[in-house]
Amino acid sequence: MSDPHSPQDPDVSQADRASETTATTDAAATPSATVAPAAAARVLPTTPPDDSGRWQRALREIATGNAIISVLAVVLALVVGAVMIAVTDENVQAAAGYFFARPGDLFSAIWQSVSGAYSSFFQGAIYNFRRPEFATGIRPLTETLTFATPLIAAGLGVALAFRVGMFNIGGRGQMLVAAAAGGYVAFAFDLPWGLHALLALVAGVAAGAIWAGIAGVLKARTGAHEVIVTIMLNYVGFYLVYYMLRTPGLLQAPGSSNPTTPAMKDTAVFPDLLGPSYNLHFGFILSIAAVVLVWWILERSSLGFRFRAVGLNPNAARVAGINVKSMYVYAMLISGALIGLAGVDQVLGTVTTGFSSGIDAGIGFDAITVALLGRSTPVGVLVAGILFGAFKAGGFAMQAANGVPIDIVLVVQSLIVLFIAAPPLVRAIFRLPAPGARQPRARALKKKEAVK
Repeated sequence: MSDPHSPQDPDVSQADRASETTATTDAAATPSATVAPAAAARVLPTTPPDDSGRWQRALREIATGNAIISVLAVVLALVVGAVMIAVTDENVQAAAGYFFARPGDLFSAIWQSVSGAYSSFFQGAIYNFRRPEFATGIRPLTETLTFATPLIAAGLGVALAFRVGMFNIGGRGQMLVAAAAGGYVAFAFDLPWGLHALLALVAGVAAGAIWAGIAGVLKARTGAHEVIVTIMLNYVGFYLVYYMLRTPGLLQAPGSSNPTTPAMKDTAVFPDLLGPSYNLHFGFILSIAAVVLVWWILERSSLGFRFRAVGLNPNAARVAGINVKSMYVYAMLISGALIGLAGVDQVLGTVTTGFSSGIDAGIGFDAITVALLGRSTPVGVLVAGILFGAFKAGGFAMQAANGVPIDIVLVVQSLIVLFIAAPPLVRAIFRLPAPGARQPRARALKKKEAVK
């Protein structure tokens, strides 16, 4: 029997070639079909793009991202805070004593306790609906932004150091030194308005940068760990400022035996943004400008590229020609300058009648939490700083209106850090997929297509 595709049968061979050419042309003209190379003229339809699969991938990326973990960490902390509010409430404790007789009283007391506390929190941090006018009702939001102002600046400093792979734990000392330098210029010199505040600002920012730069230089030159150095510098800065506050002629107010400074000169005080009836000052604008500046440094400048490269892998960055030691010094200088801005915000905007050694108000350590919650990104730090400013403003309102211990707010903040530090725990509670995890159905479909 002769082979129909053999060269000896030219008529059949020519017909087969014509049919293959026609099938190939039709397949090329049809965008939803392909020709299998091993099946000659057999045409295989391709799978059209699946819009639902695209949205599923987007939702999966959102569910496994860092932002959702931060949001859920806050939600979990608020839930635990609600439990603690209910447990510590006297009415709830009294209703629990006769729970089996009237269980509804217990649930009613829990609801009133938790809803009343969080309602007071909202009215103390965002908007007070009990005020007749909008101008007075919005005052709590301005208080939140006032509390958030130094938190944003200090959080940016800690976050920038994190991006370079360094842990700047010396926020307290850097804030104190910056406050001392900026405050001294503010009360000891007589300068024109505007110039006076500018020089005080520059002095405070420079002092914070130099104080943090000590840790950067020691790490670059000797390999000393920045965590140990910055913690020790906290104590050095605290006792140095405390000594100056108790020494006449340095920071202590003339004629006073208390460790406090004189009031800041009016020419050096930051102007109010919304008038004298609100505490929000120009320092908030400076903190927003710092957010933009840090974003530009990290995302748009060559220095930021080197920062991120060193933070990801210092050995690889060194091989690529980046001076890692210089990056450590630059990072700590900028980080200290940002934290110094937080100290200046305190003495020139919030506490202008004179300050003591407690001017940092725990902001140096709260900045670490803000940087963690913000995932070390400028926008994230901005949002986290406002959130923690709301915790401070709303916490005082909860304590005053409902008798809720202020310590519960501190516990909520600590729980946020705990949950952020343990993303697998948050994913397990909310049954979220792990990063990079793929759904079994998607794997099965890909296997099926591979078999075809």
